[in-house]
Amino acid sequence: MNERVENADIALMTEIATLYYVEGETQEVIANRLGISRVKAGRLLKRAHAEGIVDVRVRQHPSVSAEIEQELIRRFGVKRALVALDHADPDVQRSGVASLVADHLSRTLHDGSIVAVGMGRNVGAVADNVFDQGERKCSFVCAIGGSLRAGEYMNPDHICRRLAMKFGGDSETLYAPALVQNPELRDAMYENSTVRQTLDRARRADTALIGVGDLSEDSNMVRMGWFSPQEIAEARLSGTVGDMMGYDFIDLHGQPARTPMQGRVIGLTIGDLARIPDVVAIASENTKAAGILGALRTGVIDTLATSVTNAHTILRLDEATPAAATGES
Repeated sequence: MNERVENADIALMTEIATLYYVEGETQEVIANRLGISRVKAGRLLKRAHAEGIVDVRVRQHPSVSAEIEQELIRRFGVKRALVALDHADPDVQRSGVASLVADHLSRTLHDGSIVAVGMGRNVGAVADNVFDQGERKCSFVCAIGGSLRAGEYMNPDHICRRLAMKFGGDSETLYAPALVQNPELRDAMYENSTVRQTLDRARRADTALIGVGDLSEDSNMVRMGWFSPQEIAEARLSGTVGDMMGYDFIDLHGQPARTPMQGRVIGLTIGDLARIPDVVAIASENTKAAGILGALRTGVIDTLATSVTNAHTILRLDEATPAAATGES
């Protein structure tokens, strides 16, 4: 009996949502047509949102961010910039940036495409914002090892599987830890045939999805236990401003940072990324402007996805450090 009632509720919620969002009827008209109160119609419409029957996506008009996108392209030589409107809620902000990346993938991926996938919340959010793609024979390959402490959502293996499900493709796991104790152990892991095979495939990718990290005591690297707050503070003092894909620490000029944290992560390097045609860097948090600027100055990023606030801050920072940006003293 309860199951029949639940099924009836789902059917009613679906009908109400269809009338409201597809046919454009008002809640009052819907209530009269279905013989229910307007209050109940509104309540079921809200429940349809909560239970995932309705998924509303608000897209900004291209003119809103076109000017700043063109300035980022001109200033840094990237192929494209995807700039999302700011939002006070960090999760909504992340979803807005990720939605632009998901649309970019929808336009550019095709049968046979290989996508190298990094880790983190911003990269993970892309998979949540891919909708109605149909069958495509794409391959999503882990570009960095995994970490138990990261949890499923942020791990590249889980992100690859979710993207493969959305695009109807396949995924490949990198069977290695993301972080090891020292560079010597990392180099030994690179000699493993299984690790080498997956990384070689990731190096042949058409597209790479990577996050850009900031150097704060509250960063994912600290929460996962990779590095201590003291190590992060010392790295900042030495000029490190961020990282690309969870490693490859960089300074504000896009040069490798001088920090003991360097060289311990198993995955693609900046040199590997430089040979991938479309490296998509995703960073929604407004604390990451300096890290994004450093990443842009490496010259390996082809597509930048970020927020309006970050975009403006990046441009101001670049103007404030023109000599450093060109390598002059």
